Amino acid sequence: MHPICQLGQSVQVRSWTLAVVFLLLSMVGFAQKLDYSVAAEGQKLYMATCNNCHKAEAGVGAPGYFILAQMPPRAILAALETGKMREQAKELTTDQRKAIAQWLASKSLKDNPIPQEAYGQFTLPSTKSGLIHHSGWGGNLEGTGYRSAQQAGISPETVGRLKLKWAFAFPDVSQVRSKPAIVGDWLIIGTHFGEVYSIHKQTGKIGWRFLAKAAVRGAISVVQNNEGIRAFFADNNTNAYAIDVKTGNLLWESKAGKHPQSGNTGSVAVYDNIVYVPLTSNEVVSVLDPTYPCCSSSGEIVALDARSGKEIWRHRVIAEEAKEVGKKKNGAPFYGPSGAIVWSSPTIDTKRGLLYFGTGENYTSPATTTSDAIQALNLKTGKLVWSFQSTKDDTWNLACPGNPNCPEKVGPDFDFGMAPILTKLPSGKEILLVGQKAGIVYGLSPDNGKVIWQTRIGRGGALGGIHWGMATDGRYVYAANADNKFGINPKIDSLIKPEPGLFALDATTGKIIWKTVAPACEGKKGCIEANSAAPTVIPGLVFAGALDGHIRAYSTTDGKVLWDYDTVKEYQAVNGIAGKGGSIDGSAPVVADGMVFVNSGYGLFGELPGNVLLAFEIEK
Repeated sequence: MHPICQLGQSVQVRSWTLAVVFLLLSMVGFAQKLDYSVAAEGQKLYMATCNNCHKAEAGVGAPGYFILAQMPPRAILAALETGKMREQAKELTTDQRKAIAQWLASKSLKDNPIPQEAYGQFTLPSTKSGLIHHSGWGGNLEGTGYRSAQQAGISPETVGRLKLKWAFAFPDVSQVRSKPAIVGDWLIIGTHFGEVYSIHKQTGKIGWRFLAKAAVRGAISVVQNNEGIRAFFADNNTNAYAIDVKTGNLLWESKAGKHPQSGNTGSVAVYDNIVYVPLTSNEVVSVLDPTYPCCSSSGEIVALDARSGKEIWRHRVIAEEAKEVGKKKNGAPFYGPSGAIVWSSPTIDTKRGLLYFGTGENYTSPATTTSDAIQALNLKTGKLVWSFQSTKDDTWNLACPGNPNCPEKVGPDFDFGMAPILTKLPSGKEILLVGQKAGIVYGLSPDNGKVIWQTRIGRGGALGGIHWGMATDGRYVYAANADNKFGINPKIDSLIKPEPGLFALDATTGKIIWKTVAPACEGKKGCIEANSAAPTVIPGLVFAGALDGHIRAYSTTDGKVLWDYDTVKEYQAVNGIAGKGGSIDGSAPVVADGMVFVNSGYGLFGELPGNVLLAFEIEK
């Protein structure tokens, strides 16, 4: 992460920097036939508002001109409009932001870089039921990540015959985070630039394309009823959407966040005509600017009417509004309490009428009892029913250490970043399974949040422990441990060793049944040895992607790897865009009807970038 430029400051640009800029323009900018007036306006705005932080020289903190110039214009525009720089660029007009993006990248903005021949005709069977084959973060309301043998169409005996069928490349992106839903023969998936595509699962052809206003990071949730088939999702600017799956047309759009720094990473959950939208906060990045007034946001769950998008209720994880609580090292005021954000996707308990979700750390003091917690809300009213906090006094943000926005007492950043899992044990009793970045897996009572068991499987850290999730078949819970040299917590007892890999625990007792260590990278450049992405389980097999770019199928009996595919390579994508695989992080693979769909590419935190959705099929 880099310190953020404070737009609007006066700057003095060195003559040699200007010379370099004009030289680059002469070499590449106008070769792309970029309109001269757009280039001139973009250059003027950049020099007047951005160059003070993003200078060409190395060593000034923020990424310099040469780094930014290598980014596609859509990426730069997204950062200015809905991403990390949206607060700094809020005084610029849309045309001004576009001018900066195009001048920096020396390329014109294209709304849709995918060629027309990549499109096909979207059709669905006329049947009124049974079309939805996968929906939401965990594939069901309980978030288990489990697929039956009938749903999966794959077994331990056939998994070795999985072969790549096609690769679909998303233009301009370096990470693929959204998880597809499956409706009939179509995948519905979002992208980093807000496109939502329907993609034919056999051919990779596009049926329709919908354009949201910001990055769509979470899974797509689909509901079929008498009104038709609707897809629900949210973007990182907290706009929630309902679209008609048959046409790709917008049915409604509703802004869920009220705080200017609200964001969305977790997937929405939909049940009984209510859409539940989890909200995080981009203040975790904005604090890198020492002058930012830190901090005032809170994690939230917002319930919207699935038919209209109107708000039904709103739950703030931190009930009280932030107020001035002290002074920063630079003399500016500190505000709090803040943070306790919701990164994860909500889980639905239809029996108890509850919604479960996890929270993150506090950004500033005072620490609250609702940070690093699992909470249960009444589905209809949003009233808090119970709250379980695992780590107290965790105050942390990206300004730590050294920046004035770093709180005085620096916590370990031990979020609950994964979606809770509700499952039935072999005994018939139900249990709530959750994993924490502290490297600990918990079994909780869904009635009151009391701890039934807890098991440490790793050292944990800001990017370690259980990061994105787990899966369960009711007998075992399968946990991906992300411990690695970049993300473990040095403050944790050195006797606790990092153990990146995949673990199976007895869901009744928490006892570790087996563990399979993440394989060594063997000198592969940029490779990280860890499992961070959520897994998917089917009878006899666990599918789990790794930061080294491999997707593997493990035996549920002993953790032996039964199938392994290295996704880190270039692909001839079916949609005519250059494709490349990278680290597998975030969402779990989707398994359905003898096929496996895997996201590859995660250009954050030193991981390997990529831009492909890969489809595998059992070879006949």
